[in-house]
Amino acid sequence: MAQMLAKDSDLARQICALSRQRVLPHAVILSGAGDRLSAARFLAAAMVCRDERERPCLACGPCRKVAQEIHPDVHIVQDTERRELSVDSVRELRKDVYIYPNEGEQKVYIFADCQQLNERDQNVLLKIVEEGPPYAAFIFCTESTATLLPTIRSRCVELKLRQEDAQQESEQVAALCKALAGAELLPVASFLVALENQKPKREQVQQLLQDTWRIAAQALAAQCGGAAASASAEHLSRSLNRRQLQRLTELLKKYSMECNYNVGAGHILGAVCAEWEEIL
Repeated sequence: MAQMLAKDSDLARQICALSRQRVLPHAVILSGAGDRLSAARFLAAAMVCRDERERPCLACGPCRKVAQEIHPDVHIVQDTERRELSVDSVRELRKDVYIYPNEGEQKVYIFADCQQLNERDQNVLLKIVEEGPPYAAFIFCTESTATLLPTIRSRCVELKLRQEDAQQESEQVAALCKALAGAELLPVASFLVALENQKPKREQVQQLLQDTWRIAAQALAAQCGGAAASASAEHLSRSLNRRQLQRLTELLKKYSMECNYNVGAGHILGAVCAEWEEIL
């Protein structure tokens, strides 16, 4: 199951409030540091949720499908093999927008990384963002709004991930950090094998490695006199020596970057396990 924004975060509360008032905008920019894709899933769930009291409820069929990334009306637009989306894929998306939703009242397009949208692509998208059918919704994920053209920005509502949202740890990240803090091979190998058996997508593995990399870097900084930013970082800082933490951060950085290429998630997880054994 894909990671979702924590419901007690400021951004989640803001999305829930907009949803209760039935004023969720059809075009949103999710900006700032942190797991923007998790926030986008949460927002998309709010758009397709069937609960009449609290949206997203995260319990109804549509919400669960969004979390599992199998909802037929919620599309993550991303090319994991190229730096930019092809103009043909954007044009196909523009045609798809005018096909009615399969299950719900809205059809949601999540642009997971707006750096893949060049000026030509954004100009192609502009007309449907501005004049598309009433059921079409668009979520643009970007660290900085400067990535998007002013014409796109002017037609969207910006929602920001605050620092506390960016520091939310998923259960998977916390579990991996706990296994790493054991400074043994078996707990980490068991965690990675169990994860591989879930057949995760490459971008999910990348997010896990990136988040764990951030925490390992915080742990290393804490050993050098800084303050640990989370319980997981403090645990790693106490459990691993400086050499191990340095090599761990390098390992996590290396394989989170490898996820940008056409490499299977299982191969990446296996390589992480093998190099962790070398570190020990």
